[in-house]
Amino acid sequence: MEKFRFLTAGESHGKCLTAIIEGLPANLEIDVDFINNELKRRQGGYGRGGRMKIESDTVEITSGVRFGKTFGAPITLVIYNKDFENWQKIMSSLPEDYTEEKSFTTYRPGHADFAGSVKYNQKDLRNILERSSARKTAIEVAVGAVAKLFLKQFGIKGSSKVLQISNATSEDDMYKAIDEAKAAGDTLGGKFEVAYENLPVGLGSCVHWDRKLDGRLAQAVMSIPAVKSVTIGNPNVCEMSGSEYHDEIFVQDGKISRKTNNAGGLEGGMTNGENIVLTAVMKPIPTLRKPLNSVDCATMEPTQAHFERSDTCAVEACSVVAEARIACVLANEILLKFGGDCVEDYNLEKFKK
Repeated sequence: MEKFRFLTAGESHGKCLTAIIEGLPANLEIDVDFINNELKRRQGGYGRGGRMKIESDTVEITSGVRFGKTFGAPITLVIYNKDFENWQKIMSSLPEDYTEEKSFTTYRPGHADFAGSVKYNQKDLRNILERSSARKTAIEVAVGAVAKLFLKQFGIKGSSKVLQISNATSEDDMYKAIDEAKAAGDTLGGKFEVAYENLPVGLGSCVHWDRKLDGRLAQAVMSIPAVKSVTIGNPNVCEMSGSEYHDEIFVQDGKISRKTNNAGGLEGGMTNGENIVLTAVMKPIPTLRKPLNSVDCATMEPTQAHFERSDTCAVEACSVVAEARIACVLANEILLKFGGDCVEDYNLEKFKK
């Protein structure tokens, strides 16, 4: 069951990226500067590539907001791709504009090219690349920013940080590792953490597998391009005994309290009032200037992988996307639990731990 629903569309080098959001209450203030700042955060981070020098993502709201506030109608967001001016004919929807410029038939290991071409019966792998590209996460961050504006009404806020790049855990070592990988034509992945605080108790459910909040959060983050694992709570859980891991319950000033948060704010698929803490691992970006062995799908002959402009490392950007994805899940849970057609209908104070 979804209350906060959104659908995105658009290609990496298409005219624009678009999203339609449904379910937010009326009278929610929409701060466009906040959304654009979130987009800027996604474009940042050490190790980003040439595309970020072309794009300067900003959002245009084309429906659902009037004079800075929602009024209950679906919200449409648009981000225009500046690079489209160089791809207008290549990405045209008109049959008379057909061209093989920028088409390619060499699979890129680690990308959607092979499986996507088989699934959708495409000979030009450009048709798979364009939608599977991580470029589409820009509009997802914009949607997540709108969800964050809703959550901020109740004091709920999120943050993220990079924990590790390759084997490096200090900032200086991370920068050095990225520089070395860039010089070698290689890429690096890493680990990041996302936390959300000031959550009410009881978001999610223990009665159905598909309503458990930890499962919904893991799915939201795992579906980000290049994310390969997600851990909620203490990532060292497999090394701990039950007496070490489980968060003992105390009472302080008449309220339930904990001294630890190994569970990451979730027990039985529901929020328990502690911060949600999630750790995710991102694989190295699979587009490499140092080409990997592959096959040309047109000739079935061995060759080297196609290279498309890419980052060296995008772990920090990935953490911002994860923040956005989690915000969407939490916004949906707030809407499910507390309902309301306008912001004034909501009062979460009695649900705080």
